[in-house]
Amino acid sequence: MKNSQAFSHLFLVRLTGWLAAAFMLVAPVPSWALTAAEEQGVRAVVEAQLAALARDDAATAFSFAAPNVRASVGTASRFMDMVRKSYPAIYRPASTAFLQPEEHHGQVIQRVQLMDDDGKAWLALYSVQRQKDNTWRITGCQVIPNKGRMA
Repeated sequence: MKNSQAFSHLFLVRLTGWLAAAFMLVAPVPSWALTAAEEQGVRAVVEAQLAALARDDAATAFSFAAPNVRASVGTASRFMDMVRKSYPAIYRPASTAFLQPEEHHGQVIQRVQLMDDDGKAWLALYSVQRQKDNTWRITGCQVIPNKGRMA
């Protein structure tokens, strides 16, 4: 991938993330409640990806991304490079606290409070979607400073 193509790709990924985050923060109350099993499945896929990132297991971490994300990023090694460079808080969080996932217009949002090694608080907003095979996959993630209190 040429540098200009890589820049364009990264710009689109980040723009999509920022737009999703803005929508998630101002969206109305969820239209339906998730079942306990759905909540568990959503949390499990995010936890599994975070665990794979902690082990530097690029292939496994990449496998939890939705097909459109995998197609956009291309390879597991590119995915891992993107996470290391652009999302250090989720690459190596010192601590995590999962909030209850919520449905917003067909997407499920899993909020995760993170603390980095420097003691800075972050909020990761994962968008997760059920696939045709009933598995949950991550369609995006936006990490923003967490100005509120940690759970």
